[in-house]
Amino acid sequence: MHRVIPDIDRNKKAIPEVKSFRTPDSLGLPAKLMDWTINDVAKAIAAQQAACTDAVIKKIYKRFPGKDGQKTRKELCKQLKTLAFLDSPLLHRLVRKEFQRGHSSVKNQIVYQQVGYSCKRLSRNTYQLELAGLKRGKRNRIVVRSNRKIKGQIRLISNHLLQRFEIHFLVDYGTVEIPADRRTIGVDKGYTEAFYDSDGRAHGKNLGKVATKKSVRVAWPFGHRICAKNRNRGKLWALHRKLEKIDPAKSARILENNLARKTENRRYRRNQSELTAIIGAASKSLFKGESLKVFAEDLTQPIRTKRQSKAMSRKLNSWMKGQMRKSLQKWANWTGSVVTEVQPSYTSQVDSVTGTLLGKRSGDSFTRFNGVVLQADHNAAKNIKDRGTDFEISRYMSKTEVQTVLLRRTARFLKGMGLSLADAVELGWLDFKHSKIRAFKELLIEI
Repeated sequence: MHRVIPDIDRNKKAIPEVKSFRTPDSLGLPAKLMDWTINDVAKAIAAQQAACTDAVIKKIYKRFPGKDGQKTRKELCKQLKTLAFLDSPLLHRLVRKEFQRGHSSVKNQIVYQQVGYSCKRLSRNTYQLELAGLKRGKRNRIVVRSNRKIKGQIRLISNHLLQRFEIHFLVDYGTVEIPADRRTIGVDKGYTEAFYDSDGRAHGKNLGKVATKKSVRVAWPFGHRICAKNRNRGKLWALHRKLEKIDPAKSARILENNLARKTENRRYRRNQSELTAIIGAASKSLFKGESLKVFAEDLTQPIRTKRQSKAMSRKLNSWMKGQMRKSLQKWANWTGSVVTEVQPSYTSQVDSVTGTLLGKRSGDSFTRFNGVVLQADHNAAKNIKDRGTDFEISRYMSKTEVQTVLLRRTARFLKGMGLSLADAVELGWLDFKHSKIRAFKELLIEI
């Protein structure tokens, strides 16, 4: 079993523990260089522990749902914060499953603290770094381009793909004055636009076009460029394997000249950079330098209930949900804002005016039960904003539990109109799929 040390970076336990079984001399490293690397690895472990805790909490909520499991959930989450989880077979098993432990193939990076290097400016955007090497008293010099002076902890990366060295470091953008009462907004993450807020503003409008263009080219006879290209590559791989024994020279030429990924990887990096720039500009436009309280969808879990085509999977891959989440958090840190993620189920299918499931979404339009048409993404953003202060629907609730709460609210709203859930389905106000669950039948009996 892998040993887990809580708050490993804060308690400074990592360095003496690692040095108890592995000394700097055995690795051929100076002591300081090893200490900095251990500290950095400890931070990565702490981050992984936090991600593991988040995933385990979701599983706890799924295993013990509703008010009946509230006491059990509270007790298990309390044990998870300390090493007490080791005595619980359930928590121990869940942590072992979720925690990524002890394996890394990274060997092209090294971490330096401020005392391990010096930075000298050569010209406007050019700096010379003198870095501590493996030999005492001797430093290595490298010239880098940067628009600001390099200081603090840095990470030196040898990028083998681009044949260059990179310096990664944190930049201090100053302090932010945080108001006592932040303005609250809801944010809907989308494919056509990066973000749509509850104030009715769209941010990153051309994200969908660029992402589609990444995988589709109109002039291509088969429609999808990547699909057609990979289909042809599959044929070449089959030919290469067939010729390996018959004609090894031709097989080697096909492998070298026709099956390389150099050009496609360059195209992929260029496309990803373009998408990242759009998402970054959308995040900047969303905050506008203002300190906000933002409620956003928690889209970390994949959609397992729907079978999607390969074309749709490519588009969703280009959607880069992780990049959206990262960009939002980055700009929130810069502006002193807070991003809180909420349960995303049915946020696009709820009428933001009544808070019920009466209505239908079709594309960019949401039609209410009374015929009034709303902008679908704006409607979803309002629902996300309301979900942030909804005490009945928590972040880790299951989709079925959320559906039950919303059906109960819908039934109460219909009762005031003298109607039932069955009447709403018959009138076409409520989607027929909601009538298939157990809660629907129970509510028909109660009300």
